[in-house]
Amino acid sequence: MYTHFNHSYEKTVITLHPGEYYVSSEDIYIATVLGSCVAVVLYDSQKKIAGMNHYMLPGDRQDDAEKSARYGINAMELLINGMMKAGADRRRLRAKVFGGGNVLDTESNVGFNNVRFATTFLQEEMIPIDGRDTEGVTARKIFCHPPSGQVYLKRLHQEILNQVRKRESHHLENIRKKDFYGGFTLFEK
Repeated sequence: MYTHFNHSYEKTVITLHPGEYYVSSEDIYIATVLGSCVAVVLYDSQKKIAGMNHYMLPGDRQDDAEKSARYGINAMELLINGMMKAGADRRRLRAKVFGGGNVLDTESNVGFNNVRFATTFLQEEMIPIDGRDTEGVTARKIFCHPPSGQVYLKRLHQEILNQVRKRESHHLENIRKKDFYGGFTLFEK
């Protein structure tokens, strides 16, 4: 996660990377850049709270081996729980889905699978999807304004798409290595 003040927007911008999420009611922007990855934005209009995640692969409800938010199943649970912890009512949540572009040179159709996961998950959880901009062959940069729930989308030019493609390929390679972050050590008193 990267935080900076954007003088053009006159707001703080929280930029998410793959495997991250953020929830807020502050007058800021939550932003991310997407290629084949997907970002889901959730919003509670009564509490004026919004959150965004950014995941790389769908994951599986049956697979307990990997709990990383780089996987959609975990990213969605973390986002919903984060929204409720911030005071949102789960029954009022509305969603917008972005990304899932066909930007990687692979046969696996990662982007399509990511979008399918998000839409299926949201339907199963009975969270209405109010908007989406998904698939295609473009990279996107999105900005979410939590108090309003508005999302601003910018399609990125080919040279930026090439950078996104390179970065996502690198992230996918690291995920396949499985020991990306290593283990945890418990420190007691």
